[in-house]
Amino acid sequence: MFKFLHAADIHLDSPLRGIARYEGMPVDDIRMATRRAFDNLVRLAVVERVRFVLLAGDLYDGDWKDTSTGMFFAARMTRLREAGIPVFLAAGNHDAANRMTKSLRLPENVHVFSGKSPESIELPEGDVVVHGQSFSNQQVFQNLAADYPAKRPGCLNIGLLHTSVSGYEGHEPYAPCTLDELRLKEYDFWALGHIHARQELCGRPRVLFPGNIQGRNIRETGPKGCTLVSVGDGCEILDCAHIALDVIRWERASVDLAGAETTGDIQDRASNAIRTAMAAADDRPMVLRIEFQGATPLHDRLVADSQWRDDLRALAADIGAELVWIEKIVLCTCSPTRSTPLSGPLAEVRQYVQSLAARPGEIASVADSVAPLLAKLPDDLKQEVKAWLEPGGERYQRLVGDAESLLMERLRGQGGVQ
Repeated sequence: MFKFLHAADIHLDSPLRGIARYEGMPVDDIRMATRRAFDNLVRLAVVERVRFVLLAGDLYDGDWKDTSTGMFFAARMTRLREAGIPVFLAAGNHDAANRMTKSLRLPENVHVFSGKSPESIELPEGDVVVHGQSFSNQQVFQNLAADYPAKRPGCLNIGLLHTSVSGYEGHEPYAPCTLDELRLKEYDFWALGHIHARQELCGRPRVLFPGNIQGRNIRETGPKGCTLVSVGDGCEILDCAHIALDVIRWERASVDLAGAETTGDIQDRASNAIRTAMAAADDRPMVLRIEFQGATPLHDRLVADSQWRDDLRALAADIGAELVWIEKIVLCTCSPTRSTPLSGPLAEVRQYVQSLAARPGEIASVADSVAPLLAKLPDDLKQEVKAWLEPGGERYQRLVGDAESLLMERLRGQGGVQ
């Protein structure tokens, strides 16, 4: 019996753009998180005495600003060499984009697969063979798996590949293939990379994405890590266990405010959600997005006043004791009285605001007027604002609704007619 590790999408020293604008977040800790998670992987390999480690692409995150990223990786590979652990690496699209990787000298225990054609590397004991191919350039749209060789009888056959398989939303369709094509190779295990969410596509043979080892933004929530594979007699795959390696957890918490009538209700419900998320994070520091849902008479006030947001961040800091940071607070509530007929000035305001949804030309003119301001925003924030100003879209409809709430609350505060 023996074990091996399968990891992918390390993205060492990923810049994690945009986090600096969130007040109070541990920016430096987050930026070092990919290295610390990789240290956890190396430590796990040594402790579990694995026979080898598989890295299925995107070890790096594009071009480095300096050579420290490559030196960090080489040093960790030396640590594995000292433990007698070989490493097999198939470069992905981000690795191919890095010019410095071509001159980086790695310890002899690391084998980087060729980008020209598939290779088959047999372990010295002769009971395991790893088939793999790297990306030769940043954009590989041909089916690499189609040219992988036939299985070798009498040993454990592993396919190492960076691929989108049949395609996943939010990921480029690199090295596309189908699950049936992978099955036809009759390998025992396919170690895939490129998709950042852990997914096991097939149980026999085992075909899986381990996901990335450290979440880098709110789209990469939940436990992140690698797969520890146990192999029995006769080269039978016995178990594929997900081992969390992340040092900072990204999470979303949905809070139902249906029927909430006071800010105290908001604090109580948010407190429960924060504590639940903390328990699931296993004592890791956590970056949390809170999303409020439901119909509440507080809706208009929540839209119009921002103090409750500051109070909520203070609550998270108190509960989390410097282990929880609020990344964003998303308000998706509604007013239970929105359909109630109004009269007088408030009715006129509601009618005008709601009519904007049918006149996209007016919002287009607003977008044009703020274009110079948009050009100065960071790329991620710029795209978010553009999405809000897209006429007819879901975000635009919400924006119109928030404008109505803001006006209504202001008018009521000035003695407007109900």
